[in-house]
Amino acid sequence: MTVPVSSIVRPQLSIGVYLDSPDLTRLVEQSLLGEMLQDRYALSIAQSEADFFQLIEHQKQQLDCLILEDGQNLMSVLEWLHTAATLLPVVIVQPEPRQIDHKLAFLYHTAKIWVSLADLDRLDISIAQAIEAFLALSPMCQLPDPITTPDFTRDLLAQNFLMMQQRRLTDKLKERLGYLGIYYKRSPKVFLKNLPPNEQAEFLEQLRIEYRVIILSYFQDDHDLNQRIDNFVNAAFFADVPVSHIVEIHMELMDEFAKQLKLEGRSEEILLDYRLTLIDTIAHLCEMYRRSIPRES
Repeated sequence: MTVPVSSIVRPQLSIGVYLDSPDLTRLVEQSLLGEMLQDRYALSIAQSEADFFQLIEHQKQQLDCLILEDGQNLMSVLEWLHTAATLLPVVIVQPEPRQIDHKLAFLYHTAKIWVSLADLDRLDISIAQAIEAFLALSPMCQLPDPITTPDFTRDLLAQNFLMMQQRRLTDKLKERLGYLGIYYKRSPKVFLKNLPPNEQAEFLEQLRIEYRVIILSYFQDDHDLNQRIDNFVNAAFFADVPVSHIVEIHMELMDEFAKQLKLEGRSEEILLDYRLTLIDTIAHLCEMYRRSIPRES
């Protein structure tokens, strides 16, 4: 099936565009496909909401950023993307100046970039900002979403898709645009120490749950184990979690398992083997920090 969108040149960054106004679409084309930028972007332009959904279905693994309009269809589009667990960088164009709706501000993800019609000639900068904000999103950060009903399966899929897109975008930016270390420009706003106490407790509890799953599957034939460790380490890295907190989580779980083994009349010696889990996890975290240091040119 051919997706009914118009594709314009093959670029370094693939941009999905869905705007209500044809005039606004032309302005976006002029801004991104001008003489200075014509080799940097390729636009896939959807003519309708149905066309846009088809575009996402067919090209979500290749799209690097979306450009949407702050209009009557924006809410339904963002809800559809959220429900489909498809997280991508987003620039939202505002044809008319207005206060951003609180619901829209938190729906989908909080890394959306809003741009006014007057600033459309700087759209390439807004795209870069959207991508950088997207790469700074923590995979395990449960963003506030007062609109939709919580869905664990959907949220897990979204988390995995987010990490996959972040890695793909990082590689693409490094190879084609020469960006260095943009993936590791962490936002201090989501650092554990800067979160409110209740969010700190919630985040650490979620880390504890994830680490418990890693421990229980470490010596089993679990093909997803490395991915689980990567997810855990990425979350700890982006939240700037001290290594001491990870050691603390490990020791707490070992104590919990030791008590259970005692109740069952079994030896606690097996728990010594799980030091490998901690070593493996910390090694992954050290590698994250090593890669985050810009290389000398």
